[in-house]
Amino acid sequence: MTSDAQGNRPLSEEELQELVASSDAGARNPVGSVGLFLAIVAVIWSVFQVILASPLANQLLPGSVINNSRQIHLAFAIFLAYAAYPAFKSSPRGYIPVQDWIFAIAGTGIALYGYVFYQKVVDSGGLADDVDKWFALGGLILLFEAARRALGPAMAIIATIFLAYVFFGSSEWVPEVIRWKGASLKKAMSHMWITSEGVFGIALGVSTKFVFLFVLFGALLDKAGAGNYFIKMAFGALGHLRGGPAKAAVVGSAATGLISGSSIANVVTTGTFTIPLMKRVGFTSEQAGSVEVASSVNGQIMPPVMGAAAFLMVEYVGIPYVEVITHAFLPAAISYIALVYIVHLEAVKRNMPTLGNRVVSMGRTIGGMALFFAGFAALCYGVQYPVKWIVAAIPGASGLALAALLTAVYVALLWLASSVDDLVPDDPNAKEVELPVVAEIYKAGLHYLLPIIVLVYFLMIEQKSPGLSAFWATALLFVILLTQKPLKAIFRGQSNMANSFMEGVHDLWNGLIDGARNMIGIALATATAGVIVGTVTLTGVGQVMSELVEFISGGNLILMLVMVGILSLVLGMGLPTTANYIVVSSLMAGVVVELGAQSGLIVPLIAVHLFVFYFGIMADVTPPVGLASFAAAAVSGGDAIRTGFIAFFYSLRTVALPFVFIFNTDLLLIDVTWTQGILVAISATIAILVFTAGTMGYFISRSRIYESILLIFAAFALFRPDFFMDRVMPPYEQVSPAQLVQALDEAEAGAEFRITVQGPDFDTSEIKGTTMILTADGTGGQQMVDAYGLLLLEEDGLVKLDEPMFGTPAAPNLESFDFYADEPVQIATIQAPASQLPKELIFIPALLLVALVALMQRGRAREQEGVPA
Repeated sequence: MTSDAQGNRPLSEEELQELVASSDAGARNPVGSVGLFLAIVAVIWSVFQVILASPLANQLLPGSVINNSRQIHLAFAIFLAYAAYPAFKSSPRGYIPVQDWIFAIAGTGIALYGYVFYQKVVDSGGLADDVDKWFALGGLILLFEAARRALGPAMAIIATIFLAYVFFGSSEWVPEVIRWKGASLKKAMSHMWITSEGVFGIALGVSTKFVFLFVLFGALLDKAGAGNYFIKMAFGALGHLRGGPAKAAVVGSAATGLISGSSIANVVTTGTFTIPLMKRVGFTSEQAGSVEVASSVNGQIMPPVMGAAAFLMVEYVGIPYVEVITHAFLPAAISYIALVYIVHLEAVKRNMPTLGNRVVSMGRTIGGMALFFAGFAALCYGVQYPVKWIVAAIPGASGLALAALLTAVYVALLWLASSVDDLVPDDPNAKEVELPVVAEIYKAGLHYLLPIIVLVYFLMIEQKSPGLSAFWATALLFVILLTQKPLKAIFRGQSNMANSFMEGVHDLWNGLIDGARNMIGIALATATAGVIVGTVTLTGVGQVMSELVEFISGGNLILMLVMVGILSLVLGMGLPTTANYIVVSSLMAGVVVELGAQSGLIVPLIAVHLFVFYFGIMADVTPPVGLASFAAAAVSGGDAIRTGFIAFFYSLRTVALPFVFIFNTDLLLIDVTWTQGILVAISATIAILVFTAGTMGYFISRSRIYESILLIFAAFALFRPDFFMDRVMPPYEQVSPAQLVQALDEAEAGAEFRITVQGPDFDTSEIKGTTMILTADGTGGQQMVDAYGLLLLEEDGLVKLDEPMFGTPAAPNLESFDFYADEPVQIATIQAPASQLPKELIFIPALLLVALVALMQRGRAREQEGVPA
């Protein structure tokens, strides 16, 4: 085996736990009274966050605490970081050195500086004085060191570089293209620590309000036993298939990734079970690790948590949480479907054996899984109807009635669970692997679905805030952890109720500790990333990045997107998902929007943020830094670099999808009807499967090069039917700028006019352009132009523009133009909608092309190595 040849070995269970701890929860674990004290601090933090998210927060907490919750959140994180994370590998693990106690207390005190001296900060208008600036500088130093310990050096180094740029941006050693005037220590510290523009900005606020509750929810759900239940269900449903352990790894990682904020923890949690089984059926160490990496990293793009990035997108994009996860769902779902297909093709190519002796057809397996997910989705959606009936029937007591109904359902499901044995983790290295039987084990964990249903109900149906939704789901988990074991004991006729209850208390206690420890890194990441965001807002370096990318790409749109993707990947190396998204979105999202508009491409902001997010998380896969790849190699005993390259190959669909939804926003379900959404989902699923077959070199049988090219071409046509239809029948026709008002008068409501404006840039005086969308609403051309903010002046055959009024829709698009220069700002072109056949007609030749390749391959399938897929 490759790993053996290289002298590698899989890590032991203890070493794997050390790996997860050192990356996610802290490698130090003191015992005795110190250990108990730290556990109490962690539990207090968790309880504080639960109360903060509850509907009773205003009654239970003073207003000063709620107003300064970000400072308190960071204070807990810094204290626990110095307590839980040793400074160096050689530092003690069993106790906390004196200097770390000093750093922990000092960091906590400075983090609370804004809380303690709140009135002083308010009276000064957020401007730092001489005392403030030194406290702030000390706070940044302690924050960076805590981040270095908890997150590795990358985050601290990047933040330090950005902070140095704030101070020394005018120095000669700074390249002229990014040079700026620099800032004094007082101004910089005021911006970074005293105000809400830096450390205590939006990112830390999202961590405080939303992220903690979801991380705690995941920790408690795992403590309750849901993680093991999901893995067993996936293994039971898919383990008997060819390449079954790999398919189970994908589905299991998808289930745990839904609520996980860490790809590394996801890799180790599911990988310790699935990777040895993958190797047993014929996957190499590197391939087994790569499958786990690809599936675990994909968990970071899957709603509802998306590695905590979903909540940040709400703030940065400015749309409701429900819309964020709606737009993100389809690309994530088809990405997982494609990964299952990838491991299936690998298994078929190598004619891998199956585990066990169970025989169930692929069609029946797929049908069963589809039925389960469809049923679960229908249950989540349909639960609103009995709720509405109860609320309408007894409005005054509906809350008590619903609680009683939920309790009855929970008790009934626990009674069902008590009829089967409790699930215990299997040994993947056992000589004989016994596949779980889904029909027998499904009863053991149905009650784990209740908090997930509650979460989805409040998020999607009631459309409550993410924090409040997670609170109710977490509150139910409190009940489950405390009662599931004693109630099972009663149903089984056992007499150890007291012991069972104490076991539940112990599980709840440990779940609260795990939730807090898992949040240390995320809280520090969002706080440290706030320095990078603060640098962008203070220096305007984001505008410089646009100019740099535009210069390097030469104005070519595709090359520009490739450049942004590569920069996002590089910027994300070594960073956890949350910090990764903050960094790449702060620096690169504006680049895509601005340069896209200059090239005539109007991209919704959510598409741009998902674009940079996808490439940012690819850093977890890509050598030489890919953290998840190193974790998987540690489990499999394979080579980390080769694991990373194979995982990157398996993740090509994650690289391709952002380019697709930048140009075809239907994939994000933006402005589509239910019928269109279903058609998009079907066509996108077929497209990603065809793309996967093309890149894997196997479809019905092994593909020849030209067949792979044809399959990839067909996938492109299915993903981008508009690309071909627009060349047959252009979607727009040119309208003279002078005829804009008349064209709007004649247009139907909803027609979108693309208006390209050219003029001198306010900063550089160079002529540039941008494109705006003006949607006809049937109110009259002149009224629409006035409402949009376009002040037209026809002169010398040109339609010139005057500076728009502040607050009008046109103002943000035109704010970078110089309306008082010698060269005028003018409308260059106007494109009005033209009649066009439905772009979906392109699906017909694309599917015929796929059928042609299938026909060619089926004819020689028996002559090929392996069996038909």
